[in-house]
Amino acid sequence: MSGETVLVTGGTGFLATRCMAQALEAGFRVRTTVRAPGREERVRAELRAAGAPAEAVASIGFTLADLTADEGWAQAVAGCDYVLHTASPFPPAAPRSEDELIVPAREGTLRVLRAARDAGVQRIVVTSSFAAIGYGHPPTPRPFTEDDWTDVRGPGVNPYIKSKALAELAAWDFAGSEPGAPELAVVNPVGIFGPVLGPDHSSSIAMVGRLLDGSIRAVPNLWFAVVDVRDAADLHLRAMTRPEAAGRRFIAAAGDAVSYHRIAMILRERLGDAAAKAPTRTMPDWAVRIGARFVPDLRAVTRNVGVVRHLTAERARTELAWTPRSTEDTVAATGRSLVDLDLLGERSAKE
Repeated sequence: MSGETVLVTGGTGFLATRCMAQALEAGFRVRTTVRAPGREERVRAELRAAGAPAEAVASIGFTLADLTADEGWAQAVAGCDYVLHTASPFPPAAPRSEDELIVPAREGTLRVLRAARDAGVQRIVVTSSFAAIGYGHPPTPRPFTEDDWTDVRGPGVNPYIKSKALAELAAWDFAGSEPGAPELAVVNPVGIFGPVLGPDHSSSIAMVGRLLDGSIRAVPNLWFAVVDVRDAADLHLRAMTRPEAAGRRFIAAAGDAVSYHRIAMILRERLGDAAAKAPTRTMPDWAVRIGARFVPDLRAVTRNVGVVRHLTAERARTELAWTPRSTEDTVAATGRSLVDLDLLGERSAKE
């Protein structure tokens, strides 16, 4: 692969760091985008912590570019063979208007696609989400697959979920209608967990941190699937390089959905004394709904209490020979890294 160049957007992001590290290890030249100057050394330090070769890390190119503006994108993609578009807005608080999420997600994706087309990029892999697949539908025991799409007008579809679905739809429309558009593949991760390298990490990691630091006494009856960030990055590279991945979506998940309570129990089982504060009780659904009147964090989850969205990542396993870590190993690695790096209570400002 030596000599081929890949652009990874959103270079300070949790997933982007692992994508870059694995691309460097595979012999690719790597370029990335950041929204503000002065972040280069932190990115390089985390790449070295991820095991990327030091000499390769030193060669990374940085370009200032933001999803909300055209400046910088032509320079970022110039000469690139591939693009991994991992950057996406995810504010720490609910936006005042859903367009604060939807517009930059959709228009930012199209902005990167247009720049990739104009630069003659061979293939772009867009990081979407399971949020674009399994929401807005009535409860069903059937597992969701890549053939499903979120109903953006359905119940429980918040602005973030809508933004992911509409941004991915826009990407597929572009790929199918624009002459000269690069090949498109899409990865749809579930909650991204795994070992952190520093303060920039997935918002999902904060869930584990709250379980470990004792700030949660009982967990709501929530269910979700997880994937290790290292495996999500591996799937991105497979989607980027495998011929059969062109024109395909791939769910990235270690397995089916598990309960928030089960996550807490995994931490207790695997981390011992370090997870002694992890809660052992599940809140009754009625208590969550009452508490939501006073606690904003509970208000945000009431529509998902007791809802189990089954799913399968069989396509990635069979078509791309992808073999992810187990849910148990992923959760344990997440908690251990937070403890080892003394990051409990940390909140990330992600790209």
